[in-house]
Formats: sequence, C-alpha cells, structure tokens
Amino acid sequence: MYVLTMDQKGSRRGGDLVGEGVRTFAALAGAGVARPFQRTAGDEIQAVLTEAASVVEVMLHAARDGRWSAGLGVGPVEQPMPEETRAGRGPAFEHARDAVTRAKRAPGGVACTAEHPDAEHVEAVLQLLAELDHRRTDSSQQVGELIAGGRTQTEVAEQLGVSQQAVSRALDRGLWHQTRRVASLAVQMLETMHEEVTA
Repeated sequence: MYVLTMDQKGSRRGGDLVGEGVRTFAALAGAGVARPFQRTAGDEIQAVLTEAASVVEVMLHAARDGRWSAGLGVGPVEQPMPEETRAGRGPAFEHARDAVTRAKRAPGGVACTAEHPDAEHVEAVLQLLAELDHRRTDSSQQVGELIAGGRTQTEVAEQLGVSQQAVSRALDRGLWHQTRRVASLAVQMLETMHEEVTA
C-alpha cells in the first residue's frame, strides 16, 4: 500500500488548513483511496492509497501549494485494515512517518521511504518534479493544468485570450512536456516498487 502523511508547515503562525487539505487531497486522489484522508494528530493528514498515479498527483499538488510537507511510505500494512486511517499499522505507516519527517528539509518538501533499493531513486524523481512545479510561473502553471485537463492548445488560447503561440511558449518555459513524461516514469517506478515490497 501507499501511505501518505502530510504535515502542515508553519501551522502555529497561520490557520488550520487540515479541513481544506482533506477535501483537496481527496478530490485529487479520486478512486485511488483505500482509507480516507483524515487528521491524525494536530496538523497532520494521512491516507492509504492504492494507485501510484493518485500518489504522484497528490504529492505534486502539495509541493506546488507550498504549505505541506509530504511523506510517502510504501510497503505492506496490517490486515484487515481498520476503517479509521489513523488506526492503521504496518511497515508502510512507519515508512510514511520517516518520510514526512525528512520531507520537512527535503527538496520540494517531499520524501519517500520503502524497504527497496529503488526508494532513493523514486524520491529523487518526485523531488525533481516537485521543484519544477514549485518554480513555474503562475501563467505557465495555468496553461499546463488546462492542457493536462484535456484541452487543446487552441482551446486554451481561446479561453485565456492569448495566441496559440503564447500557449506553446508557456508550455516550453514550464517544461510541461518533459514533466509529464517524468511523472509517468515516477508512476511506473512506484508501481514496480509497490509490487516487489508487498509481494
């Protein structure tokens, strides 16, 4: 299983974002949720996911948002799983705890822990993607998200009131095509690692 633990940054200086985070992350994860996002303690959120694509989507959103540290633990969980996410136990939960602690000082604010030789490589790819997302301009991010949502460059140009060439330049500046390929690689790496650590 994939266990995600998200820790709000600077919660003592700002408001509690857990409620907002739970709704946002749940919507992003979609059907890939085995146990729901919920507050575990204080300003932390945890969930158990079954789909690597959902994991990557949520972690990158958290990194782009900038208000969360995101830790991913990959491995088995004790069965049967309790209905409450916070009551779950097993190596994946332990790994998620380690990962979120390291994520607080990691590039992009994301980290991954698993008992697998490729865990470090998966973490490096996720951190690269998170850094790319974080450094994009708002306009490039908006264009990329619209394209990722299924619109064509022509449709995006019409919606934003710009030329198709401007949309193409925004995609190039934001390295969107490259990022999508690397994100697909991250999903494949996670799926392979998951299969091997839970076999």
